[in-house]
Amino acid sequence: MRAVVYDKPGSFTVADRPMPEPGRGEVLLRVLVAGVCGTDVHLHDGEFGPTYPLTPGHEFVGEVVALGPDVASPAIGARVVVDNTAACGHCVECRRARPNFCRNLVAQGVNAPGGFAEYLTTDADRCFDIGDLDPFVAVFTEPTACVVHGLDVLAPAPGAHILIFGAGPTGIILAQLLARTGAGSVTVAAPSAHKLELIASRGADRTVRVDRSDLPGARDASLEALSQVTGRQIDPVAAGGLGGDGFDIVIDASGSADVLELAPSLVRVGGTIFVYGMTREGAVWPLRPYDVFRRELTVKGSFAQQFSFDRALDALRSGRVDTTGMITDRYGLDDYGAALAAVANSASIKTVLVPGA
Repeated sequence: MRAVVYDKPGSFTVADRPMPEPGRGEVLLRVLVAGVCGTDVHLHDGEFGPTYPLTPGHEFVGEVVALGPDVASPAIGARVVVDNTAACGHCVECRRARPNFCRNLVAQGVNAPGGFAEYLTTDADRCFDIGDLDPFVAVFTEPTACVVHGLDVLAPAPGAHILIFGAGPTGIILAQLLARTGAGSVTVAAPSAHKLELIASRGADRTVRVDRSDLPGARDASLEALSQVTGRQIDPVAAGGLGGDGFDIVIDASGSADVLELAPSLVRVGGTIFVYGMTREGAVWPLRPYDVFRRELTVKGSFAQQFSFDRALDALRSGRVDTTGMITDRYGLDDYGAALAAVANSASIKTVLVPGA
């Protein structure tokens, strides 16, 4: 079979590999489609803890083609999505119901073979049958599950006024779910006009075009643009440093440290800054402790997904998360380098690999 294989950061080939065989409790999947995301770009650069040799790909849809011993379901021929993480269930973090932080975590596409291949094996009990759901919709299950877990962590109050930076796949999914779960308003700021048009059609109340390359140098202009569009008086020096109306919640879904530097100026007293996007590991955020103290700000983060795959599938099946038009780039395995470049291109929304193409 063919697979993308890294031997070190930045160095990969598309090579012939032995066909994997399912072990006890496992199934063999023929990969139908696999999503490429920003995490894969970090892995390409050697960040996020990759283990070599590595076949990336943590967002994948497959068809069951063989069963290992002791597997009754899913049946051969079933189409499934897979929770790519397997926790040990015994370490201190697992016993605290935090499997994301398992000391012995196996994550397909990170430290175990992933979906950028024609075939792979996985645990049968981590498969979720998609039924007749289109695989090109089901491929959004893992990123949607990450958003669902993020909202579990964020726990937004009903009626909250929310600002999201970033209109990529996660920004679009976040905006849809927040708009449908009681937000007072959802504003999205991003540099790409066509992405903002798409996100406006999916439930965002307002959109603001802001070029991240100008941040934070153009902070005052960005604040003014947000104030004009939203009608919220954003003035971080007003009222003795308490600020104006601001937003109840400011979410970074862009992974930009410059965006995070702007966030304290945009959040209101008692508000929350939500770090959702994945920055570079070495990025530093110059957050003033006095701001957190004086204005009683809350900072939260969200990592990956846990206990949320079934809810993500429900959201996709019901249409509450509408992925129409989100896949902008499709490549075969041999064009994996072009797929990585597409992820970094602001014109792209979602890039996928189709190993059988």
